[in-house]
Amino acid sequence: MAEPQLSVRSAKARDLAHRLARRENRSIADVVERALESYEVSEAGREPAAAFYARLSANCGTDVDLESIIRAARRPHDGLDL
Repeated sequence: MAEPQLSVRSAKARDLAHRLARRENRSIADVVERALESYEVSEAGREPAAAFYARLSANCGTDVDLESIIRAARRPHDGLDL
């Protein structure tokens, strides 16, 4: 089965991808994937899941028993006021 292809209409982007691929001895697809992943992290504001969980663990330090917190704050509903 053929691999999916990405079509780029910008001659500048194409030349840059080819130049980087030759310089780093990588495939053009690898260069483009790595560039897009880097862009996603830096510009889109999304951090990788592993980094998020590491930061969360460092900040909180312990696991939270969510069920006990919900049970402690649970109050019966008084019903409709007719």
